Amino acid sequence: MLQQTKDCLHGETLIRFQRHQLRAVRGNIREEEVRFMVKKVSESALEQHTPVDLSKTLFSLTASIICRVALGQNFNESGFVIEQDRIEELVSEALLALGTFTCSDVFPGGLGRFFDWLFGVHKRINKVFEDLDAFYQHVIDDHLKTGAAGKKGIDSQADIVALLLDMMHKQGKKDYFQLTIDNIKAVLMNIFLAGVDTGAITMIWAMTELVRNPGVMKKAQDEIRTTLGPNKGKITEEDIDKVGYLKLIIKETFRLHPAAPLLLPRVTMSHVKINGYDIPPKTQIQLNVWAIGRDPKRWTDPEEFIPERFANSCVDFRGQHFELLPFGSGRRSCPGMSMGVASVELGLLSLLYFFDWALPEGMVSEADIDMEEAGNLTVVKKQPLLLVPVIHH
Repeated sequence: MLQQTKDCLHGETLIRFQRHQLRAVRGNIREEEVRFMVKKVSESALEQHTPVDLSKTLFSLTASIICRVALGQNFNESGFVIEQDRIEELVSEALLALGTFTCSDVFPGGLGRFFDWLFGVHKRINKVFEDLDAFYQHVIDDHLKTGAAGKKGIDSQADIVALLLDMMHKQGKKDYFQLTIDNIKAVLMNIFLAGVDTGAITMIWAMTELVRNPGVMKKAQDEIRTTLGPNKGKITEEDIDKVGYLKLIIKETFRLHPAAPLLLPRVTMSHVKINGYDIPPKTQIQLNVWAIGRDPKRWTDPEEFIPERFANSCVDFRGQHFELLPFGSGRRSCPGMSMGVASVELGLLSLLYFFDWALPEGMVSEADIDMEEAGNLTVVKKQPLLLVPVIHH
């Protein structure tokens, strides 16, 4: 009995490990990648009136952070196993495939599979995940070849692949939970697809709304620059908690523009009655957090971007208040919440401290910014966000 208990605890430790790593991403990596982003934007700012594609810039930021933390791969060093543009393509293709309607969804039997085969749906889906599998395998092989796994323990500063490989090598044959290479790839899939896209989307929408609302932008920058002081060489994670208004801006962005408008499906465990409708057990339920965030019964002026609505409110986004659920709630809430929010806070704080932002030539007013959405599982600004950075002295 004692051995079984130990085995169970070991299995639970492995499961908790993924959540712990997603919550406790090393701050120095975020800070380094954000500083690199600021450097690149500063170089563009030296060319007067030259717009920067913030959509691409912010995607590169989140992809760089995830790849360093999870995969031990650095975009900014030679020898990276895959081109950065290809990372963006893989994420987009995978999310599109995951959200694609298939005939098998409606007709689970042979008829559905036949039509999917006829239209090549499964072929396209399999192709993108074969490419991702090859990418993960390349990363794992690189760790095994260089000996990155096994040198450092679970409390070290190794990347997640190295830590998982180390755990796999040290597990016993009688352990309750047996970690395999396929398990490691599954963990990487969760981190990679969920981590790269969503953080970038949130920052893109936040900057879009700030440019469309100059009063909010000015208030945020005034607070940030007054609090942190002039001529600050770099922004650190310690600075995040000093600027309260930025946190209100991020909450309001989560409300108006949740990266995943439909949470992952849930299944009812027992019979429930909702608004007079009988919902039987094992029914798949979709939660539309986009609609909840714009519900006029819950929010005053729901279509307006007003961060101040959260100033004297206890409503938070961590799953305790059901009117704001960008990360879900309960045991199935997003395990990467802390990691994603920290990256968003640090990225936006740096963009607002170091730069003023202007509209590109040909755009008369903030109302000209295209707000059309695109996507299926995640919803991003359809047109890239192009803004002109001006270095603030």
